[in-house]
Order: sequence, then structure tokens, then C-alpha cells
Amino acid sequence: MSLRNIAIIAHVDHGKTTLVDALLAQSGVFRANEATVERAMDSNDQERERGITILAKCTSVLWHGKAGETRINIIDTPGHADFGGEVERILGMVDGCVLLVDAEEGVMPQTKFVLGKALKMGLKPIVCLNKVDRPHADPDRVLNDAFDLFAAMGATDDQLDFPHLYASGKNGWATLDMSQPSETLAPMFDLIVDHVPEPKAVPRKDEPFQMLSVLIESDPFLGRLLTGRIEAGRAVPGMAIRALSRDGKEIERGRITKVLAFRGLKRQPVDGGTEAGDIVAIAGLSKATVADTLCALEVTEALPAQPIDPPTISMTVSVNDSPLAGREGDKVQSRVIRDRLLKEAESNVAIRVGETAEKDAYEVAGRGELQLGVLIESMRREGFEVSISRPRVVFQKDEETGERLEPVEDVMIDVDDEFSGIVIEKLSARKAELKDMGPSGAGKTRISLMAPSRSLIGYQGEFLTDTRGSGVLNRVFSHYEPYKGAIDAGRKGVLVSNSDGETAAYALWNLEDRGTMFVGAGEKTYQGMIIGENARADDLDVNPMKAKQLTNVRASGKDEAVRLTPPRRLTLEQAIAYIEEDELVEVTPKSIRLRKQVLNPSFRKRRVKEE
Repeated sequence: MSLRNIAIIAHVDHGKTTLVDALLAQSGVFRANEATVERAMDSNDQERERGITILAKCTSVLWHGKAGETRINIIDTPGHADFGGEVERILGMVDGCVLLVDAEEGVMPQTKFVLGKALKMGLKPIVCLNKVDRPHADPDRVLNDAFDLFAAMGATDDQLDFPHLYASGKNGWATLDMSQPSETLAPMFDLIVDHVPEPKAVPRKDEPFQMLSVLIESDPFLGRLLTGRIEAGRAVPGMAIRALSRDGKEIERGRITKVLAFRGLKRQPVDGGTEAGDIVAIAGLSKATVADTLCALEVTEALPAQPIDPPTISMTVSVNDSPLAGREGDKVQSRVIRDRLLKEAESNVAIRVGETAEKDAYEVAGRGELQLGVLIESMRREGFEVSISRPRVVFQKDEETGERLEPVEDVMIDVDDEFSGIVIEKLSARKAELKDMGPSGAGKTRISLMAPSRSLIGYQGEFLTDTRGSGVLNRVFSHYEPYKGAIDAGRKGVLVSNSDGETAAYALWNLEDRGTMFVGAGEKTYQGMIIGENARADDLDVNPMKAKQLTNVRASGKDEAVRLTPPRRLTLEQAIAYIEEDELVEVTPKSIRLRKQVLNPSFRKRRVKEE
């Protein structure tokens, strides 16, 4: 039986996980009468809620085609730019990839990112034009754009001669020629078997075992599980192995307690060991992590590991010290928060955790607001209470000139024609540079820009408001450029509570003329907590607890019932992007509150004078 290892790579929402669903169904992984869920590979709660893939996952199918029986290991990768660290490592574990491109949207920023990584590693992608059954699909134009992208990214002649096919992952069919329709994905299976080479691993049993750890996870029964492709030899339960760091230093020694191979959606223990080239998960080590080499005791050199792009956004995660702290969560100590952040950094190499001058605060750096938001959301669901600062970009210094460099992102926007003017105006004010602009069909305009990462912090909500929710903004890290100067995001001031207690409907009703409320009636608040956005540019201390004074004077008619406008509830990502440098987001399992760093208004004014 032959073996193939492939990754499905694409821009977000181009249909990777849906296509994998169809591949699983048509390869016989599910029984004919088995109940299945949509997007079976998205098993994480947040993945299902957000409709995106956050963690790369491996599955395996058996295909009985023209060349006989073939086992195909398929890895479903994230499409969002913030989780690009997963994609980089995965591509080092496979021998080929399927590049999915939406036949209507075409080439997008993340398409460029993942393709660049694949070409750099010498892979020869198969281009799949997905969603060709959409009403405005133009597969011929998109295929030409894909070829131009390959050429622009320095593809070799061999890589430029890529095979392509047309597909509808949702309806489960693919074809090599649009004039010859197909009802199944058999053409895709056969193309993978014919085009993707077998693993270049050493299959001889007398070779010492070697494997590069690519993914890490924790199992409640088996402990740490390290997933990767066996480069040489065999992995057998009970075998003595050791872990080497990138520079060849020994990290630890141990024995393999379990070897788990991917069979369909399940991992099955393999007692007799596995051959080189197969993708497996190994249990038995407690310190080894991603990018470490797991090998037999006689091996002295580590396998080369793919360098990881540096993080571009950082924020401070600290202990929740508000007056309402400790009422909703059970993990509130700085030691517990530190351990959780370090555990995340172990399994996610795109995240870095560092100490700060304050003992109970930690600097967490990642690829973007979404990635950091997913981490904090996971922590609050686990019972943590934390305070989050405004995200900041991670600057670098030019070694030759000493100049400060900031990250710049490639931004692609699709908006209705009527909104293109306001979008360009807003982004130009934020130091973005227009690269290209043109029609993208059906009354829409595609705008391509280069924008500093810090100019996009907090812009997503404003963008959706300006485009009436119809715009789509995609961004991916591009490179570093010299610092472009201060950016005025133009946020208004906030309404700050001046005392502790519960909000009163009468007080909020009177404050509605001042701005937009973030809280409703009967909610707990405290001095220094932000309860709304001021209609003006300055901050305003208000009393949201003030009740109507009762008198013994009868009114001729009934008092008008207080009818409040529903408050504006911010999601975690919106809250993190909304706050300014002197503000924090208080995150608990049940609540998301905005507050000032300094709660006392007198101390706050004193700090402003000192600055």
C-alpha cells in the first residue's frame, strides 16, 4: 500500500474544511447510516462558533483508485492570517499540497502567504478552483490570476506547471475539465495519487528512528502528545528515545508509551510500530515541544526546523484587580495565569510570553488581535479572570541604521462601489498607501493597500459601520518599514462611572443624550468603570446610579415610563480593539467590562498633569 501526505491550504472561507468533509465521506470513513456533523474537522467550540479553523488537524483516508490502494494523510490547516504559524510547520510535514482558491473571490492575501510558504519549501501545489457553482464564479480569470501569483512569487518552471481542477466541495464533486462534469471527488483523489510524490523518508528498519515534532497537545490519559512525520526508522511502543533541541542539545530521554496513527477521524494505537513517512502522534515525553527532534539514542544531529515568523502584536495580561474581582472566576492568581500562558506558548509557537516590570503582569505577543482574542476567550471559559491592555505593535530596530521599524500589512478590501470613497479616506488618514483599485464584479470594488499594523487596531468595527456591514477586509503581515509617525484613530471620549453600585434606569435615561451606553439598568458598576462612549472627544465622569427623587407632590398624569435604548454590547475582540492606552478590559467567565487603569478620578487627573 502506497502513502501520500498532503495539506489543504487556502485563504479563510475558501472551503477547506467543507472539502475535507466530502473527501472523508467519499472515501468510506463514515458508515452509510452514520450520523455526521458539518465541518467534522472543526472540533473546537470556538471553531464552530466563529466558523473558522484555528488548529491544524490531521485525518487519514484509504483510496482505492487506478494505482491500487493508497493511504492519504490529509491535514486541514487554518486559513486566517493570525494562525499562519500552524501552516508554516504543517508544510514541513507533507510532500504536497492542494491550494484552494474561491472561483468567485479569487486570489486573496492569505492565498499569497500560504503559497509563498509552500513554494519556498519546494512543494508542487495542485490548484483547486473551488465553488465554481457560485453565481458569479469566473474560474478562467481566477486560474490566470493564480498563474500570475505563482510567477510573481518566484515559482520554478516545475512548480509553474501545476495541475488544476474545478470543484464544489459543498456538493462533493471535482473535474479536470468543466465540459466533462463529474459527480464525485474521484478526479481529485486520482490527481493527488499521481501528482504528489511518496514520502522521501528512509523506510529501512535498520535506520535509527527520527521524527520532527510539529504539533503538540495534551491528553488527560496519555499526557503530552507530539505529532510529526517519521523521517527514518520505525516508532515502536517501549522504545527508548531522546529529544534534541534545534541546536542539537539533549532536552530529555524517555520511552515511547503509545504510538497513535491517524485512521479516519480517530487516532488508533499501533502496537507493531509504523513505517517511516507516516504521520503519527507519540506519547511518553514530558519536556519536548514543537520543532524538537525525537530520535533514537544513537542519533546526535537534530532535523532542520522551519523558522517561525516573529509576532507583530503584543498586549499585557495582568491580574484582575477591579472591585468586582473574584466573584465569577476561580483562577485569579498571577501564578496560575502565568502557568496557563506558558502552556499556550509551548503548543503555539506563534505566541510568545515575557515578564514585565510589574510582578503580576505578563507580555503576550502574537500574530494579530484575533489570535490573542481566541487565547483570552479560551482562558475565560476555563474560569480565569484577567485584565487586558490595548494591543501594541512589536517594533524592530534596523541593525545598520538603528532606525525603528514597524510591521506593515497587505490589506485587501471588497466593498460596494458606494462605500469605496469613505474606506480609502479613513485608511489614508491612518497612513495606509493605496496600491491598486478596480471592479470585482456585481457592483463591488476591490481595494488593495499597504497599511501599518497599528493603524488597523480597532478599525474593523469602524469599517463594518462605514460599509453597512457589507464590506470584507482581509489582511496579512507583509514586511517591516520605517516608523511612519503618530496615527490619529479619531476615537471619541468615554463615560466613566464616578461611584460604586448598581446602575439605575432613570440615570441611564438622562445620560443617553451624552452618548452611547455599554451597560443596561440593574448592572453592577464601580468607580473608574467605562459605562459608555461620550458624544464628544473628552472623557466624562458621570453618576449612573442616580435615582429619581420622590416628592409628596402628585402629578396630574402618570410619569412617563423610562424606555432605555438597548446598550451596545462589545465582544471580546471589539473591546480589546476599542480601549486606549490608559484603559483595560476586565475579562471574567461571565462578563466583559471596560475600565480605566487608574480608577480614582483624582489620581487619574494627577497622572495626566504629570505626563
